[in-house]
Amino acid sequence: MNLIVAWNNVALEAIRALGKLPFTSRDRERGGPPQVARSLGVIYTTVYDAWAAYDDVAKPLHSGTPRRPAAQRTDANRRKAVSQAAYRALIDQFPPVIYPEPFRTAYTALLNDHLLAEGLTPGDTNTNANNPVGVANLAANAVLAFRHADHANQANLYADNSSPAYATVNPPMVAALPAPHDSTPHAGRWQALSYLTLDHELKTPRFIAPHWGGVAPFAMANGQQFRPVTPPQHPLSQGFLDQARYVMDVQVRLTAEQKVTAEYWADGPKSELPPGHWTEFAAFVAERPALTGLPQSGALDLGQTVRLYFALANAILDASIATWDAKRHFDYVRPVTAIRHLFRGKRVQGWAGPGRGVQDIAGEAWLPFQVPTFPTPPFSEFTSGHSAFSMAAATVLRQFTGSDRFGFFYAQTEALKADPSEDVGGIILSWPTFTAAAREAGESRLYGGIHFYEGNVVGLDIGEKCGNAAFAKAQGLWTGA
Repeated sequence: MNLIVAWNNVALEAIRALGKLPFTSRDRERGGPPQVARSLGVIYTTVYDAWAAYDDVAKPLHSGTPRRPAAQRTDANRRKAVSQAAYRALIDQFPPVIYPEPFRTAYTALLNDHLLAEGLTPGDTNTNANNPVGVANLAANAVLAFRHADHANQANLYADNSSPAYATVNPPMVAALPAPHDSTPHAGRWQALSYLTLDHELKTPRFIAPHWGGVAPFAMANGQQFRPVTPPQHPLSQGFLDQARYVMDVQVRLTAEQKVTAEYWADGPKSELPPGHWTEFAAFVAERPALTGLPQSGALDLGQTVRLYFALANAILDASIATWDAKRHFDYVRPVTAIRHLFRGKRVQGWAGPGRGVQDIAGEAWLPFQVPTFPTPPFSEFTSGHSAFSMAAATVLRQFTGSDRFGFFYAQTEALKADPSEDVGGIILSWPTFTAAAREAGESRLYGGIHFYEGNVVGLDIGEKCGNAAFAKAQGLWTGA
């Protein structure tokens, strides 16, 4: 297996395990979409900077890794430096101590086994630039010093450190009950939802990382650089009503394939989340066989994979910053809040829940096509993170490989989580291009009833801009420009 893909698999296991921590554990704060995007950026920047010390022309992003003499630029040293760098970044972003047993022991063993396989010793902290472990530690020290001061507030588990701190203007709404007439005093603004977890615990998640627009980006000038124009406002715009009706119409007409699409891309708690999902796609690209006629064809070597993940992860990081800047700035309403408010006291066509299909329901009881244990993500709607993450990654993959050709597919083998009664066996999703995959990821959020059309379109635009900027900067570094 490709060395970077192997380390990425470790990172994904750590990310998935975050969602399984008790809801009361503050360490769950490491596992939101923007936090995961940053963690991947930290990991693959550290790996890249360590690798760059053994390349003939590549420049590191940070200045902790001097170029090594030609005699030291061996494949063995590169592998050792890359593995030590991945290890250092992983234990900083996902410390084994935060996990309960038995995962903690298994995770620690997995980290150590990957080091031992390269002839390295866990816990080696030397900073001698004449050995690959020292080079990797120098790279890690420089990257982590920068990122620990990047305003993400990692030291305090990403608590909101903005001034003034974010405060929602609406009281929480219980997702499983019809919304009372006075439940949403500010119908155009975000509203927290209360719902039961799989463990039958009532929770009301707060807005994840409302300060994230202020995190130091990779290629953007700042988090506001790609901020879009204001979305339709309530109650002044016909567009506000139209976008709500559009989501309702999409939900009523969902096909079995669209329901599979909604769940495939959901990437909610206990998953690798959208940022991690696209690193899996990068792994497919890194290990896929030669495709006739493509400029970047066949399995990638170590250096190529390092460069790909460096550009990809930092594009996704910048997409998280630009998206969350918009989410905080506009504090925009989610469909479930808007629709229940607009159609309160009216009868509408809507999904009535598992096994019940589309029925005539009360507007104030409208539900998105989601599992009741996670009805809508806990942050505002505008713009779509899925769309931005996905198009940022697709843009990098397209530019890196020199082609938009993807060729990945997914076969549905299990029942839907939101509605196990739906017959979805044998449905296959396929994406001939990276762009098609990114667009479907964005559309899936409309199928799931948790985004408006404009939030998706603008999110795709933000993602493409972040992807182009990140790839240009990363390419400039690895070519020594």
